[in-house]
Amino acid sequence: MNSPGQARIRTGATAGAPRVGLFGLLGQGNLGNDGSMEAVLAYLRAEHPEVILDALCSDPELVTARYDLAASRLRWYQPGRRTASGITAIARRGFGLSLGIGIDAFRTASWVRRHEAVIVPGMGVLETTVPMRPWKTPYWIFLLSASGSLFGTKVALVSVGANVTDHRLTRRLITTAVRLAHYRSYRDTVSKEAMRRMGVDTSDDAVYPDVAFALPAPAGYQRATGSVGIGVMDYSGGNDDLDRADALRANYLEQMKRFCRWLVDDGRPIRLFTSDTADEPIVQEIAADLRAYRPDLDPARVGTEPAPSLTDLLRQIASVDTVVATRYHNVLYALLLDKPTLALGYAAKHELLMADAGMPGFCLSCEALEAAQMIERFTELESQSAQLTQIISERNATKVRLVDRQLAEMSAALFPAPAGAAATAGHEAARTGTR
Repeated sequence: MNSPGQARIRTGATAGAPRVGLFGLLGQGNLGNDGSMEAVLAYLRAEHPEVILDALCSDPELVTARYDLAASRLRWYQPGRRTASGITAIARRGFGLSLGIGIDAFRTASWVRRHEAVIVPGMGVLETTVPMRPWKTPYWIFLLSASGSLFGTKVALVSVGANVTDHRLTRRLITTAVRLAHYRSYRDTVSKEAMRRMGVDTSDDAVYPDVAFALPAPAGYQRATGSVGIGVMDYSGGNDDLDRADALRANYLEQMKRFCRWLVDDGRPIRLFTSDTADEPIVQEIAADLRAYRPDLDPARVGTEPAPSLTDLLRQIASVDTVVATRYHNVLYALLLDKPTLALGYAAKHELLMADAGMPGFCLSCEALEAAQMIERFTELESQSAQLTQIISERNATKVRLVDRQLAEMSAALFPAPAGAAATAGHEAARTGTR
């Protein structure tokens, strides 16, 4: 319950249309994050046109331009690339980071205070499956939930991903943020179990498919027969793999190159793609390797065009017959488009996603990737293509219904009907026999 002072803060805000914020690493080049946001944003605009929407995100200019959504910057301090070295440069970065941590606390609280509700739309915001420092996403999520608790703003963690972390500070920030949230649901059972293992009472929390399954399929594309989409990632392990990150990265790259050589030797058109701009150098490195390996190769046989938007990425994936992908949302988008897919996973979420799609045997570990095994599993994938496509499509229909239920549940938690309206609706349902 809010204190009297907090109640006064909310009264002015609720006098008009409710303000709802979207929060996360949005617009920074990760099309997985943006896809989850697009699904929730489309739902809110369709089902709750009365709300005033804005965002606190990584790139407010891009988010405003692309989604016609007012936005503010998530971080005050933007360190940029490390072009300078030495004690002075390190000291400047350290000072900027320390100052930014304090300023971000004030800026986040001020932004949250102006809203009735803030939604974290999907994303792996509670994960450390890729290298993650505690003062980044864990800290920002903590600030969000703490501010919501302080000012009476409802914070919703909607269909988010999580994993167990042993890093003490990261764990404390994440678990505190989750406990303070008004509503929370997870995109898979592994995420919910991870929070339970870290001491959070998850008995009232729900599990639904990733909200990105609500996205519509693209139109206006052509599919090349026998083509293969290769979704790459600049993979080097997670937080627990820092001491062997270089070796993991080198092996991943080498095995991907060998697999792509095998595909072009087999006469296959391939398209290299990614859902994160950070991976673009890997796309170019694999393409350069293919050109060196086969100087006579028709350039049209290897597509490498970047995907600046989610629409572009979905069209690229739709244009191929089968997909081999690493990033979680690359795999998810391929499944969303009913593509037989071989997942190269770096976390339990990949295995669960593939099992839920009816393809539990088509997930290999990036940690010990071997081109020979990739070829073997890919050959089997293609031999079962028609059957797998039907299975994926049927599973997707179920997921769409569950995501619809998830979003309706979110609405009920964030926008409860007034008591009088609820009673009137109940009487009307009883009168007409629709209850």
